[in-house]
Amino acid sequence: DMDEIYKALKEADGIIMASPIHFGSISAQLKAVIDRCQAMIMEDLDIFKNKVGISIVVGGDRSGGQELAIQQINTFYLLNKIIPLSGGSFGANLGACLWSQDDGAEGVKEDEYGLKTLDMTISHFKEFLLEFKT
Repeated sequence: DMDEIYKALKEADGIIMASPIHFGSISAQLKAVIDRCQAMIMEDLDIFKNKVGISIVVGGDRSGGQELAIQQINTFYLLNKIIPLSGGSFGANLGACLWSQDDGAEGVKEDEYGLKTLDMTISHFKEFLLEFKT
């Protein structure tokens, strides 16, 4: 189950971690992936060195803990020498924060501001990878 994820993480120049918000935190599934990366890290402390990562989170409320969840993801990145990227100031300070309005994907589609943070974050991620990883 994790073998494919380990392989993808090892080969990737960039990592995208995304999660719904559950009580101001990342999902149990993403937390399990992060925790299980310990096996890779113990084999090679620099396994993730100089990779770049972004965070995408979706909450049912506009201020439902998105920044707290991004901080959890960014902490994993920083502890493991992954360079966290954002979309920049005035919109996507820490990463992409979306609001589902508790209406799932349909709610996200209506979140123009959140979609802007997603676009800003992904654009910076793409630009960085093209400039520094090719």
